[in-house]
Amino acid sequence: MDGIIVEKAHRIATVTLDYPPVNVLTLARYSEITRVFDEISTMDDVNVVVFTAKGTKAFCAGLDLQEFLAATPEEDPHRASIVRATFKAIRHCRVPVIAAVNGPALGAGCVLAGASDIRIASEKATFAMPEINVGRCGGGAHTGRLVPQGTLRLMAFTGEPISAWEAHRVGMVEQVVTPRRLMPTAMDLAGIIAKKSPIGLRLMKEALNRIETMPVDEGYELEQQYSTRLMMTEDAREATRSVVEKRAPVFTGR
Repeated sequence: MDGIIVEKAHRIATVTLDYPPVNVLTLARYSEITRVFDEISTMDDVNVVVFTAKGTKAFCAGLDLQEFLAATPEEDPHRASIVRATFKAIRHCRVPVIAAVNGPALGAGCVLAGASDIRIASEKATFAMPEINVGRCGGGAHTGRLVPQGTLRLMAFTGEPISAWEAHRVGMVEQVVTPRRLMPTAMDLAGIIAKKSPIGLRLMKEALNRIETMPVDEGYELEQQYSTRLMMTEDAREATRSVVEKRAPVFTGR
């Protein structure tokens, strides 16, 4: 049965899209992704998410065009709210999200990757905003956080894909690896993050999301407030002690 596969081990949750053949998204599938990430946000035993897709044909080929064709303009605001909720659930998931992009990420697939915190791409991955080709606008707000305006507009106006290596060159992707190395690389990075303070990760992600669009001075002041909040926790004291005592920290999430 297709759907989303969720696995947990060593404080890492692996979320795998499994909607063969190319992981297109219906409204029901958007809602399922939202539910999964909202649930992960409540899990105290998860420090990081690896978000990927099954198979090699696509990470996500975008929205289901058959369902879109059957929709009316009057229905669109409601449909749009469901889609927004999905990207918000990923972007505001309380723990870091690593997108392991195994193939083409088109339209909504590009936004799924863009809403994540970190992107690692297979050499076979491509990224595209083909909305112009199907009578839509969308994706610019999330993709525009990551790429220069010229690249964003090139992608939006042409609908043409860029390669994983080009995505890396313009700053959309942090690392490009062979297909065989994609999941091991993502899991190695997740393993490093998973060992950090649970409360520290959550506060840091919340702070980074909030300061992203703020002026530097105001953003840094807010970040300092989060640092003070973290300083009052047992985990923060344990982190400092472990460095001084040259040992691995033992975090409790308090």
